[in-house]
Amino acid sequence: MTNRFYLFALAISALMAGCGGQETKKPAAPTSPKKPELMAPFRFHKLIEVSPGQSYDILSWGRGAEEAGSFMILHSDSSAIKYTTTTGDLDGAIIDVYNSDMDVDGNPEILIQAKSKDTTNYTSIYAFEFNDNNSKANKLDFPKLTSSQRKGYRGNDDFYIKEGKLMREFPIFNGTGKDAKPSGAKRQLEYGLRGNEFTVKQLSKDSTDVKQPDNRPAKTDEKKSSDKQRSSSSSKSSKKKHKRHRG
Repeated sequence: MTNRFYLFALAISALMAGCGGQETKKPAAPTSPKKPELMAPFRFHKLIEVSPGQSYDILSWGRGAEEAGSFMILHSDSSAIKYTTTTGDLDGAIIDVYNSDMDVDGNPEILIQAKSKDTTNYTSIYAFEFNDNNSKANKLDFPKLTSSQRKGYRGNDDFYIKEGKLMREFPIFNGTGKDAKPSGAKRQLEYGLRGNEFTVKQLSKDSTDVKQPDNRPAKTDEKKSSDKQRSSSSSKSSKKKHKRHRG
């Protein structure tokens, strides 16, 4: 009887010790899945889904120099089991890819933004509209900046989609070459599409017309009065000379 009591007490104490020493573990914070790394020769990838079953994989690839390469637009129509590929040469590296329907015709546009080291253009846009059930790619010519739009332009473009339009903003610089300095102003352009041709509208006045401060010292009233006295005295002396000549 005594041995049973000791064994029972030992079991109870062991159970209580186990319960007391057990700590409640906090649930581990969910970790976001890592973005898969691209294998060479691929450099960029972005997936755009325009509708269920309609997706576009945009990739850039090439070995060697980063200033040149090629791009691919892989269109997957899983509902119709159609797969098409659109390719082209690439100047620079892809910064981002945008999707829109600027002419509201139901055909999506894929816009690829690339940044080059060119000292004239800086940014290139490769634009395509997909029609015939989004399988056939129609290349669109993106307009270059006009002379007035280019005034003060030194790159650093910011593109985004707003209300179905492609928006473009970039800072304005004063001066040329290494002496160029930012003016603090920006120029904003809005791109649309009409009849497979881009339209461009500047949303504000030419923001490069920033008045520079006049650092020249203003003339004081005292200096103005002295100038007037000199001019009046010179005119009087000239009149006296004319009178003497007549006599």
